[in-house]
Amino acid sequence: MSTSPPARLLRSTRSLVQRAVALLRRKVLFRYRLVLITLVMLAVGIGVGAVWGPQGWFPPSAVILTVLAGGLLLKRRSLAFLLGVVAVVLAFTAYALDLSQVGPGLAVTIGVTAVVAYLLSGVRERLGVHGLDGEKMLLELRDRIRAQGRLPDLPAGWHSAKVLRQAGGSSFGGDFVVSMLRDDQLDIAVVDVSGKGVDAGTRALLLSGAFGGLIGAVPRGEFLEHCNDYLMRTAVGEGFVTAVHLSVDLATGEYLLSSAGHPPAVQFDHTTGEWGTADAKGVVLGVIPSMSYTPVRGRLRPGDAIMLYTDGLVETPGEDLDAGVDRLLGAAESLVAVGFGPGTERLVDTLSKDKNDDRALVVLWRTR
Repeated sequence: MSTSPPARLLRSTRSLVQRAVALLRRKVLFRYRLVLITLVMLAVGIGVGAVWGPQGWFPPSAVILTVLAGGLLLKRRSLAFLLGVVAVVLAFTAYALDLSQVGPGLAVTIGVTAVVAYLLSGVRERLGVHGLDGEKMLLELRDRIRAQGRLPDLPAGWHSAKVLRQAGGSSFGGDFVVSMLRDDQLDIAVVDVSGKGVDAGTRALLLSGAFGGLIGAVPRGEFLEHCNDYLMRTAVGEGFVTAVHLSVDLATGEYLLSSAGHPPAVQFDHTTGEWGTADAKGVVLGVIPSMSYTPVRGRLRPGDAIMLYTDGLVETPGEDLDAGVDRLLGAAESLVAVGFGPGTERLVDTLSKDKNDDRALVVLWRTR
């Protein structure tokens, strides 16, 4: 069956376009040549416009935009070539115009910007990302750690609330939460990586994934032991980690509570109307190999609640930790009146006098 000439022409044109696009991607886009050519032409155009264009439309200082764009989009070798072009453009502009338009102030400003852009390009080149891909990657990691820390939907009669605040309002910090619901077994771990804010955020991003996998794969009483083994294998010398692990049988309310250097959990007993500490003790994670963590047993009856938190909520410089825990117990009385869910945010705001520390709080309560 023969093919009509228009159809053959259409296929040939389509093939030619596909080859041209592939060549463009391989030879130009992937090697940043198109970006470099565009920025060079823009810098030269600004210089030409400043000399011969309409007055006021092409200020020589506009070349700083090409320097900033180069720091975001170019590799260091290409950026160095662009900076050389910018220097030539400024020298030509200063020669052709009044030197007052390209004075020492502008030269210093562009020079500092060039240094910052070069350093920024170097960091991005080491990471293998350019443009805004690095920021997008961080946003994806932030969203992932938030998704991992989302508490699961619980069966009727059980409720939970979580508040996570990072130091200085940052999106990343050293406190995180991982949880898992399997049949009637709920596991929650609140973890505090040594350090604050963004400094601890990179480790928290890594450990949240590892701990999130462990919490659903190991026996309920051995979670902290496996976390400690993981840290001893992979993070020697990177600082310690504290954690508290709560495993609850939602059918009976029976729970196991284990701690690794973490502040004591507090439990509300509806029969007495009082909060008290549920002491579980253990050495911080990542310091001593082959550690065992003995859990304490308890039970949540209808009307009871238990609270897990990090030291940023109770710790005050120069003050004993017990004083902070007592302050938490006193402030937690308000939860009984307003409700454990609505009052959780208010409780964190009341206790968080130091905004320069990460804070995490999880409350689990039973209504029937």
